[in-house]
Amino acid sequence: MADVTQEKESGHALIQSYLKTLTAQPGVYRMLDAEGRVLYVGKARNLKARVSSYARPTGHSARIARMIHATHSMMFLTTRTETEALLLEQNLIKQLKPYFNVLLRDDKSFPNILVSREHAFPQIKKHRGAKKEKGNYYGPFASAGAVNRTLNQLQKVFLLRNCSDSVFAARTRPCLLHQIKRCAAPCVGYVDEAQYAALVADAERFLQGRSTQVQAKLADEMAAASEAMEFERAAALRDRIKALTQVQQVQGINPSGVAEADLVALHMDGGQACVQVFFIRSNQSWGNRDFYPRTGSGAEDAEVLEAFLGQFYADKEPPRLILLSHPIENADLMTELLSDRAGRKVEIAVPQRGEKAELIENATRNARESLARRMSENAAHSKLLYGLAEAFGLDAPPRRIEVYDNSHIMGTNAVGGMVVAGPEGFIKGQYRKFNIKGADLTPGDDFGMMKEVLTRRFARLLKEDPDRESEAWPDLLLIDGGAGQVSAVAGIMEEMGVEDIAMIGVAKGVDRDAGKEEFHRPGQRPFALPHNSPVLYFVQRLRDEAHRWAIGAHRAKRAKAVGSTPLDEVPGVGAARKRALLRHFGSAKAVSRAGLDDLKAVDGISEKVAQTVYDFFHPGS
Repeated sequence: MADVTQEKESGHALIQSYLKTLTAQPGVYRMLDAEGRVLYVGKARNLKARVSSYARPTGHSARIARMIHATHSMMFLTTRTETEALLLEQNLIKQLKPYFNVLLRDDKSFPNILVSREHAFPQIKKHRGAKKEKGNYYGPFASAGAVNRTLNQLQKVFLLRNCSDSVFAARTRPCLLHQIKRCAAPCVGYVDEAQYAALVADAERFLQGRSTQVQAKLADEMAAASEAMEFERAAALRDRIKALTQVQQVQGINPSGVAEADLVALHMDGGQACVQVFFIRSNQSWGNRDFYPRTGSGAEDAEVLEAFLGQFYADKEPPRLILLSHPIENADLMTELLSDRAGRKVEIAVPQRGEKAELIENATRNARESLARRMSENAAHSKLLYGLAEAFGLDAPPRRIEVYDNSHIMGTNAVGGMVVAGPEGFIKGQYRKFNIKGADLTPGDDFGMMKEVLTRRFARLLKEDPDRESEAWPDLLLIDGGAGQVSAVAGIMEEMGVEDIAMIGVAKGVDRDAGKEEFHRPGQRPFALPHNSPVLYFVQRLRDEAHRWAIGAHRAKRAKAVGSTPLDEVPGVGAARKRALLRHFGSAKAVSRAGLDDLKAVDGISEKVAQTVYDFFHPGS
């Protein structure tokens, strides 16, 4: 690759001056402003031809004209192939987040259903992240809720266990799930390995889209049980068929002619965009998710959709077929890129008729309705931000509000929480949790905890962006507390040299009732808002969200501490070896009492690891 930079005047004349040094190779170009910030990252099959299009003084859209006018320098990277240029462009956009590029702001992974294969009686469970565990994965599902609903019904139908291997090994009698007919209780031998394997096979047939076979099989078994006058078993099979029907009804869309596809539909209005993605797997709909990418200050439909595809599938395996609502400019390049990522052929199509066109029409309608709701909510939210600025004497409506709260029980498992809100509501991808680490803190010292959280937060901000140019800096801090908390926070901020950020303490009133909150600002008298004030309700929502987030983090930390075992401290024993030991011995206490020969007999435990475990529990022996 070659890297070329140059700096002269700005605009068309500057861009024109680069042409004599450029070749017809594919590559990526960057347009930078007077301060060196990247305005735009673009790819080109022919760098010279693409850049020459920007050198023309007329014929550009308003967006491109603004971008050209702001350009004071450019950078170029040549690549061997066009696909390589497309991949490099997507990586740079994600890394640099240029103002004029389309940017996908939500890149969370999607959950799957895993039928584990590491046990004689496989577990069925939700899985998110890298597919490292042995087993069969089914997904993606659009949300954790969609997975949980499906798992709930699958348990009713197929009676598969969802308990961990260690719990399974330790059981001596059936659990509550068996009593409410959600599990066949293989842990205590109510079904043997062959019978349980048949249930697993039926569940996987359903997840593979062969639900009619499963339903017919259950119906035959119910009829046979009825003829044999086994009415209790017939009733249980009837309930399973009913639960299976409910799963199919919840899924809603079940296309007969589309086995595996993602439906990607775009709707734009007023410079804002909504992309709806529907996941079709095994002729079943596994949910949909809406996304609101940044449109790069006015990009057209084709550019928005192409950028979305490149960024969306950057860390997700694409399906065999992707159906779009709009054509994209570089469909051949995108197809090649996604096929390389998947390791098989991926097809991109814009259907015009038939079932596929109807599916895309439905997805587009969802995108249109979702964007309309969001725009309506944003308008109301903007009004609240203006009201907040007026009520608290801020210079302007805040673009970023950070709300802080702590959660602990008598100082144990202490966690600090930060939630973020902006013009578009809560920004959940930027929430943060802080495990309180201060060894010298007095248990229950809320002031000390808040000091640690804010010090860590703003020390990092100062390190990463000392000039305070990014959007990561807040305009307003909301603190759960009264005058003492606000005074302490003001002192912390002054020590760090960022005392110009507005802050407000939210304290319960005399009766500690919601609606009687008092608001505290540094150096000013506390005041209250009218009980029916929309701004008051808004602040309450912000505070309650921070409280919910901090409590959730505290409970997760406490649960992890409760579920920990001495095995967690044994060097060289990770999650897989811990599972193997617990599966073999049934409990950590049994492991600690085991002899060296017994430890060596465990599958996956080498002689060296067995010696390490034995020495850990028998020091000096």
